[in-house]
Amino acid sequence: MAASICNPQLRLLNALRANAKPIMTFLGLPSFRTAQIVAQTGLDGIIIDCEHGHISDDSMHSATAAVASMGVSPLVRLRMTHSDLIKRALDTGAHGIVVPQINTAEEARAVVTYSKFPPQGLRGQGSAFPAITHGIDIQTYMETANKTLITCLQIESKLGLENVDAICAVPGVDMIFIGPNDLALSLLGHVPAKGDEPELVDAIDKIVAAARKYGKWVGRLSNNGALGREHLKVFDTVALSYDIRAMQNWYTSELQVARS
Repeated sequence: MAASICNPQLRLLNALRANAKPIMTFLGLPSFRTAQIVAQTGLDGIIIDCEHGHISDDSMHSATAAVASMGVSPLVRLRMTHSDLIKRALDTGAHGIVVPQINTAEEARAVVTYSKFPPQGLRGQGSAFPAITHGIDIQTYMETANKTLITCLQIESKLGLENVDAICAVPGVDMIFIGPNDLALSLLGHVPAKGDEPELVDAIDKIVAAARKYGKWVGRLSNNGALGREHLKVFDTVALSYDIRAMQNWYTSELQVARS
């Protein structure tokens, strides 16, 4: 996080380092053009959702290239912590990864190990694509990737909450991201949560405190701009909703107006 390496192509990383409160969103639709259009809106980062979105391996490559070509940072959210998924995501040229359902420090260490080139980790080299989306040559990418790729872990379960201090203490973890829906489901047994349930509020406060204690950035999902503005008073970054929800919400709202 404190590395002095500066690459102007890494929009999200640079904004985080500058405490500029960058804003992201999730992309769940497998479309090169959708990725371009969403990236054109002024966002700092886009999380390509390979966990819950309709994103194949091919679509992941296309979206990463499309987002980076617009000067926005592409991140890839994986399905799980497997080393081959981490390798594939980073080999697209993603500026970082978001890994869901991290429950233990051991899982966090495994993600870091598979995200870093030797000697810090076990990541293999072979793809020419990352250098393109980082706007540098392959040699420079190899020399700088360990210090410039964002490794973001999601805390969204009771077990993850119990182990959040140990998870945040793992070297090489850059950001903690709160999945409020799954966290609420794990803690309260239902979604959607109102957001003001004491148990959920206390859990989020505990995660933020652990991230701050160990010098990690911390982000969360925000369902709309008003909530995003409030969340950015506490969090370093937010992911503002989802491309799919944005389309649904616009049509729902405008249809109500048209039919009124």
